[in-house]
Amino acid sequence: MAEPLLSAMDRRIKFRHLRCFIEVARLKSVVKAAAVLHVSQPAISKTVQELEELLGVTLFEPNRRTMLLTGAGEIFLRYASASVTALKQGVRMIGGDEMSPEHAFTVGALPTASARILPATIAHVTQRYERLRPRVVTGANDVLMTQLRLGDLDLVIGRMAAPETMTGFNFEHLYSERIGLVVRPEHPLLDAKAFAPAAIAQHQLLMPPPGSVISSTVERYMIANSIQPRSGVIETVSDSFARGYLRQTDAIWFISEGVVAEDVASGQLALLPAHTEDTLGPVGLTTRADAVLSLSAQIFIAALREIAAGWRSGERAESP
Repeated sequence: MAEPLLSAMDRRIKFRHLRCFIEVARLKSVVKAAAVLHVSQPAISKTVQELEELLGVTLFEPNRRTMLLTGAGEIFLRYASASVTALKQGVRMIGGDEMSPEHAFTVGALPTASARILPATIAHVTQRYERLRPRVVTGANDVLMTQLRLGDLDLVIGRMAAPETMTGFNFEHLYSERIGLVVRPEHPLLDAKAFAPAAIAQHQLLMPPPGSVISSTVERYMIANSIQPRSGVIETVSDSFARGYLRQTDAIWFISEGVVAEDVASGQLALLPAHTEDTLGPVGLTTRADAVLSLSAQIFIAALREIAAGWRSGERAESP
């Protein structure tokens, strides 16, 4: 009896049910899911209700303004996400020659990768394979990881996400980098005879917002050095804004050193002589554990590893 029932259920559950459920679960909001999927809020609510009736379980906690998953919802989300990802991969596999370097692949990049290793890798690999078509998507960590989980990205490059969000993913460590305290070249703290972390609190700070990859690391640094900001704090993930703001003010920007490496090398920005060894963190590539990468993506990853290995060798050679 179970098999006919399952077959009937399989025929009635549609892609729209899964897509709608995943977006509501991701955004924790019917309103936001409706905006993303370009449908009405009643249509979203009806689709979720249909799915719950087909499954015979409650997927979201009742009578809550924020759409929180039940235990059954948490379990189903894992399988629904995997199903949608597998379907997208299947469509791509039959829609083009996966063994051709001409096939496009999509890379998600956090700021630390966007400014340094990603441009170097793409320049390197496209010189060898002129018809390679990498697509680059930048954004916050939670957005990129969601896109990766849904199969909209092939891989993500950047600092490793929080361990609790890494279920179903593989992370490959490429290199490590610290968080820097970045200022304009004429900043008064650069002229101080003896730099003291407490002096940081006298200036306005540009900080990563809660939920960003480095926010908890920066918070620990602030606590360990007894730094309590006296001026207004600006939370931002915008590199262009931060660069422009530093040019006009004496603000201090907490950011991964890879993001500003070129700016510091060219003298457009400077690093305060702060001891930030404790902020060292792994940078690497994240992929889905169940994903089958195209040949193009594998070529790109090979180049990424090659460049990262060269950086590591250079750092060891410079070390005393």
